[in-house]
Amino acid sequence: IVGSRSASSSGLRHAYSMASQLSRAGFVVTSGLAIGIDAAAHNGALEQAGVSVAVMGTGLDRIYPLRNRNLAQRLLEKGCWVSEYLPGSAPIAANFPRRNRIISGLSIGVLVVEAKLKSGTLITARTALEQNREVFAVPGPIDYCGSIGCHYLISEGAKLVQSVEDIICEFDISHVSTNQQRSGA
Repeated sequence: IVGSRSASSSGLRHAYSMASQLSRAGFVVTSGLAIGIDAAAHNGALEQAGVSVAVMGTGLDRIYPLRNRNLAQRLLEKGCWVSEYLPGSAPIAANFPRRNRIISGLSIGVLVVEAKLKSGTLITARTALEQNREVFAVPGPIDYCGSIGCHYLISEGAKLVQSVEDIICEFDISHVSTNQQRSGA
């Protein structure tokens, strides 16, 4: 689940709720530990005792943003951190678009909740398509700039998401046991 750092209250609510419901269904929620949609998604999964993975754009010894330090610690209890960067690597802007390919690569599908047309979120969606992953998008108000990226994705063939069932029905996980689902297998 990815989306805007400057998300609206409804976007945060959708990310949290969908992450919670996906977690209850046995999915592992992967995101980027950023403020906004990412943090809401991680929190939603963790609140359901689910598993969540944070893909970081820094070394594993550098939590960024620092205000998500408590969330990062909670992630280590029911999930993990992943980074391709060496310890000590600072949060430089170029790292974040590069780490997005790992977010999509670890996922069977990418859900976009709020995105501007030019954003790291759309980089993640584009990378997901290149990696043969499903792309899902939550629509929003037509006069809200945070909806433009989602509407663009939907017009380009992303699956419109009005409820978490729109995602779950795309994947046959009925053959996976609860323990396998919890471990992300």
